[in-house]
Amino acid sequence: MSLRYTLKPLALFVGAIFAIAPPASFADDLPVKIGFAAPLTGANAGYGKDLESGVRLAIEEANAQKIKIGDKVAQFTLVSQDDQADPRIGVQAAQKLVDSGVAVVVGHFNSGTTIPASQVYEQAGIPVIDPAATNPVITGRGFANTFMVISTDGQNAGNAGAYAVDVTKAKRIAIIDDRTAFGQGEADEFEKAVKAHGGTIVAREYTDNHAVDFSTQITKIKGTNADLVFFGGLDNQAAGFARRMKQLGLNAQLVGGGGVMDPDFIKLAGEAADGVMAWEYGRPLAQLPGGKDFSAKFKKRYGEDILSYAPFGYDGAWAAIKAMQQARSSAPTAYRPALKAIDFEGVTGKISFDSTGALKSGASTLYQVKNGAWVPIVTKSGT
Repeated sequence: MSLRYTLKPLALFVGAIFAIAPPASFADDLPVKIGFAAPLTGANAGYGKDLESGVRLAIEEANAQKIKIGDKVAQFTLVSQDDQADPRIGVQAAQKLVDSGVAVVVGHFNSGTTIPASQVYEQAGIPVIDPAATNPVITGRGFANTFMVISTDGQNAGNAGAYAVDVTKAKRIAIIDDRTAFGQGEADEFEKAVKAHGGTIVAREYTDNHAVDFSTQITKIKGTNADLVFFGGLDNQAAGFARRMKQLGLNAQLVGGGGVMDPDFIKLAGEAADGVMAWEYGRPLAQLPGGKDFSAKFKKRYGEDILSYAPFGYDGAWAAIKAMQQARSSAPTAYRPALKAIDFEGVTGKISFDSTGALKSGASTLYQVKNGAWVPIVTKSGT
């Protein structure tokens, strides 16, 4: 038999071996699942997908950098769940992520969903890094596995309340909220800050997050001669509220909390948007060292601009990745201490946590609608 025909079966045999067993470089990789949960369908889906895009971008960058955890190159994968902005479904989504073997979760979006879901992660011993939900209860329960890379309502709405009294010099302040954990949480913290700074609340009204008519509440507020109204809720309803204020002749300064400052608000509110103020979580992205670069690479990757919270999702994912890298392990019990002590400059600013898991350097920025655009006015740290 010639050498040519002797080598051919050998080559086929060797090829079969490689087809079954991957090269050593792949076999030695460490698979790490990063969980994500947010509304990916329904009214809040735009926010959820924006967040997910931020997390995915961090994972893609980490894989491209071939980051090592211990002696192995980590291969990060994203495992997403749609919580539909529903607390009940959010708990189910959290359990699915736990059952799938994720090492960490970045999520959720709504406070009402994050609060019960974080109990599932706490019981499972899996860290959850919150990039968007802001109710102080989230980190106020002493959970060892809950962290936030965004300011709380205590910081954001607290700044809003202090500013309304000390700077805006409002004398008669009214409040309305949508009764969600987010909207009510904002309103409660705003009221607390107003009273702490010697301000006067003349009305506290309520609606729900499905309402489209606010005539009754606005009529009551108008009867109190309020000179400033704080709206705790999201942009779509805030826009409807602003339009109705104008129609009913309520000439008061409208101030929103986080979630109001969105391009859709200006579009939906029309002329009524002019002069409206909103306090948003964090610092203006364009003013941060890495903000412009992040915006550019986000646009290049997805073909669209950032909606709102993608930078926080990105920083949340990187906080987990850096902690695993420092601890040389993706096991929650091993990297959790490193996560608690993490300290790095993220896209949104310095990422480090206090003893409760809340963001240490939480800040918020006041914006106002001028000439059809949100313009930053002032940034405050803490309360």
